[in-house]
Amino acid sequence: MVLTSDKKSDASVSARDFAAEEVNRALVLRFYEQFFNEHQTAEAARLLAEDYRQHNPTVPDGRAPVVGYFTQFFKDNPQSRARIVRSATDGDLVYLHIHSTNGPADRGVAVVDIFRVKDGLIVEHWDVIQPVPAESANSNTMF
Repeated sequence: MVLTSDKKSDASVSARDFAAEEVNRALVLRFYEQFFNEHQTAEAARLLAEDYRQHNPTVPDGRAPVVGYFTQFFKDNPQSRARIVRSATDGDLVYLHIHSTNGPADRGVAVVDIFRVKDGLIVEHWDVIQPVPAESANSNTMF
């Protein structure tokens, strides 16, 4: 029997550039706050690559289409906010755990956003979204 592991070797972990990862994390946090909480889509989009690649099937690729999509979304949903609960990095990837709501009465959704950063710009995005239920089988929160 052969066992494999998803864990990185100690050598690859020690080769990480934590200072560069922190720069990427700060860039993504700045983008997220300005874009999703201040709704300053055009200004925040300066941190997106022109050919930004989107893996959420409801959002288009490209900087300009993303700005257009979310500008309209925030116009229709002015109370939309996204609270960053935690963040992490791994190389060129930045991970955010988010509680996104659309007004004070909205239970919201739990989101894990993954951004890839290259040359000081966000070039790619993935997300996983789960509604926050009214009841849970345990006493833990999603955040």
